[in-house]
Amino acid sequence: MPKVKFIKEKQEIEVPEGANLRAEARKAGIQVYPGINKYVNCMGMGTCGTCRVLVKKGAENLGPETFMEKLTLLRMFSSIGHEDEMRLSCQCRVLGDVEVETQPALNWSGENFWQKPYPNK
Repeated sequence: MPKVKFIKEKQEIEVPEGANLRAEARKAGIQVYPGINKYVNCMGMGTCGTCRVLVKKGAENLGPETFMEKLTLLRMFSSIGHEDEMRLSCQCRVLGDVEVETQPALNWSGENFWQKPYPNK
């Protein structure tokens, strides 16, 4: 069975292959939603983006991004600079061992957010 390591919570759980990351985290008592989003969210439909996680290791062991996940992450500023690492836990299928960071910080002032599209030469 695949193992999912939650870095901030310092917790590792075993999940059935193909299990939904959000559902398994909630079963284990791990909070994927920040603040009030615990109560106000899209309930796993992939439209709000509040259950985002930063995949630290094992991104190849998650199912492919769904159309809704791609669309939601595209409109979120928090994924700038982490496009290949940010996923929505409600849309992820766990196929192998993976390490994730729940509730990653927003990238409002990071260098990738304010970076010029065409660097000076």
